[in-house]
Amino acid sequence: MLTFTQHNLGKLEDLFAALGYRIRYEKGSFRTGACVLQNTRVIVVNRFSNLEVRIQSLIQLLRDMEVDISLLDEKKVAFYKVAKKGEATR
Repeated sequence: MLTFTQHNLGKLEDLFAALGYRIRYEKGSFRTGACVLQNTRVIVVNRFSNLEVRIQSLIQLLRDMEVDISLLDEKKVAFYKVAKKGEATR
């Protein structure tokens, strides 16, 4: 299980960075809290969202995308599996 902490948000950011994605926190009116810019490796997260919404949005994007785990080290693979299968808790 994943808790809504700044530490876990940082681990998610590191995971996306290892996969070649950049995360930007910008203002936006997108409904999901985060989106991937079309045909790029940039993820835009609504900067006005609270920590819980940010983590849930990144986890949902992670679940929806195909991930090449050969790019990840052992710790990131373990975190990826926890994030992908488990639900985040408070």
